[in-house]
Amino acid sequence: MLSRFMSGSIRNLEREYNCTVRLLDDTEYTCTIQRDAKGQYLFDLICHNLNLLEKDYFGIRYVDPDKQRHWLEFTKSIAKQMKSQPPFTMCLRVKFYPPDPAALKEEITRYLVFLQIKRDLYHGRLLCKTSDAAMLAAYILQAEIGDYDPGKHPEGYSSKFQFFPKQSEKLERRIADIHKTELINYVLENNKGLLIWPKIPIIIIKRPLGMNVFTTDQEKTG
Repeated sequence: MLSRFMSGSIRNLEREYNCTVRLLDDTEYTCTIQRDAKGQYLFDLICHNLNLLEKDYFGIRYVDPDKQRHWLEFTKSIAKQMKSQPPFTMCLRVKFYPPDPAALKEEITRYLVFLQIKRDLYHGRLLCKTSDAAMLAAYILQAEIGDYDPGKHPEGYSSKFQFFPKQSEKLERRIADIHKTELINYVLENNKGLLIWPKIPIIIIKRPLGMNVFTTDQEKTG
């Protein structure tokens, strides 16, 4: 009887595996799923956990043993896509930047896209003009520390933040200048933190997935 129970438990374990998904705020979501589960099942679990309704901009990414990145296909079995043995580790990431951020309805969506922008800038995955990079970094600075306060923010305060893989003192001064003079009361606050929407300038950004246009409530120009 005991041997049959043990063999049945082993079979159940073989039909299940653990999966950890790293979220954009660097926390982790861990779950146990069936071996034949498809990508859509895992994605829906994560979205339910985050109360994320605007799902179309997001995907799950994983890295194979050769250090190549892939997007998890939702219509296929997770286990068959992975080229390693469980437990599996993946990441929730923005797959497509929204063409019109002002159209995003949920604060959690705006917050996650903000975190992706911050991450992509830091890792050098966003390519844009220096002036636009300074503007984006200034919004991130505003989200981190709020309005400029001369009593709290001494000379060179922007240099304490690493926005890009490499940043010059000249760029740091420009970021601080924008933060001091152009971004007063631009940040919205909610229970997920500080957001930079909808006050993002029109910026064309190149990523490996293509070209994305950020717009505000201003008239679109491109």
